Amino acid sequence: MKTLQNLIGGAWEDTRGDAVHEVIDPATEEAVARCPSGSAEDVRRAVDAAVEAQPAWAALPVAERVARLTRWADAVAERAAELAEAECREMGKPVALGTGFIGGAALGFKAAVAEVLDYPFEETVAGPGGSGTTILRKPLGATAVIVPWNFPVPMVLGAIGPLLAAGNTVVLKPSERSPMSAVRLLELADLPPGVVNLVLGDSRAGVPLVADDRIGLVHFTGSVDAGRQVGRESGARLHRSILELGGKDPVVIDAGVDPAATAAAVAFGAFANSGQICTSMERIYVHQDVAGAFIDALVDVAGTYALGDGRDETTVLGPLVDRRQLDIVERHVADAVERGATVRTGGKAPGGRGFFYPATVLTEVDDSMLVMTEETFGPLAPVMVVSSFEEGLEKAAGTRFGLAATVYTGDPAHMAAARDIPAGVVWVNQWQGGGPERLYEPAGDSGMGATGSRAAYDAATRPVSVHTAPAGA
Repeated sequence: MKTLQNLIGGAWEDTRGDAVHEVIDPATEEAVARCPSGSAEDVRRAVDAAVEAQPAWAALPVAERVARLTRWADAVAERAAELAEAECREMGKPVALGTGFIGGAALGFKAAVAEVLDYPFEETVAGPGGSGTTILRKPLGATAVIVPWNFPVPMVLGAIGPLLAAGNTVVLKPSERSPMSAVRLLELADLPPGVVNLVLGDSRAGVPLVADDRIGLVHFTGSVDAGRQVGRESGARLHRSILELGGKDPVVIDAGVDPAATAAAVAFGAFANSGQICTSMERIYVHQDVAGAFIDALVDVAGTYALGDGRDETTVLGPLVDRRQLDIVERHVADAVERGATVRTGGKAPGGRGFFYPATVLTEVDDSMLVMTEETFGPLAPVMVVSSFEEGLEKAAGTRFGLAATVYTGDPAHMAAARDIPAGVVWVNQWQGGGPERLYEPAGDSGMGATGSRAAYDAATRPVSVHTAPAGA
């Protein structure tokens, strides 16, 4: 069984720490790799390498940086299935689903990197009497990217493209639960030594990385509690942080929609990747006029989500990442049933090896239940019937989270009203829509820091104003 290594200054090397842990295949519960659990010394050396490499990387012509990064994206696209296989073995995502997401992420990475070619790193504004102001955008230096276990490859690509294209270097820390795909991703990168460094481990790597005074920005995706800690550490050092945290994303279904077509769309939004997506549809509010037909159709579609290990095309629903996540899902369902919810389909783990849980539809849910208030991250679709579209919007807004929301309606006035949902992303009659132009910032406990499009480059650079007057003025 392979022991994974860190990438520091262009060299793959063993951890300087003493602790390692096993990476477990969630379909078989067998160990598939050994992973360093992290050490402060690993982090120190990785940041050393990033700091040392940054000036030369930033000095390269922008077009050359883009070319190097584009070649990496092309290599990722060519190996998408291989990377998806690694994700499947470490966290359970079906290979077919993972391949699609990784291919899309590679295209998004290329588009985001190409935006730097039009980014105004230098702008001059003329003033009176021959004076002028030049605004320079300078890279921050060494940065840190910490990604979660559910989409390791797409999350890395989404975070680091603008950072690198703007002239920064990166120390990457993937989740200790899904490190193998990140290792393979960096093996495909043909970049100068130290431009991207990889440190493996849990909080024993994450805490010293965030606390390093030389890290100018931390891009963190993960839990609310961990994100608050990252924010405190970064704030204490007056360094930037971009935080994408938990969600409890609603979907509001209006009267007049096609119940069957909408149920199919909602099923994918709730069950894809076994519900282990930050923007999964975790609260469903359906208008009473279509509720019966919608729920019946949703139950039927849920029955087509076959459980499997994710290696073949027939698997629609892979396992949850580990026993801890399965326990959360089981606890949320048990809490709902105890408080009066009805299980329309699913609702019970099949038993045997692997951390599997079926696509589950719950009705008669209310706001006292965990499935309607706390992030589940599992294949659950809790459905609440509402008397009006306005009630659905009010319910959708009644949360401490604000990551994303989805609305299905044919009413133009209701489409316009959907804009008032307090979330970073609002999809209308689609889910996961948008491209490189998408710009958003999470609301509430879902995080802070705008990302996407030009905002990503604004976050990756520091503006400097140089005011010049004519000599002798």
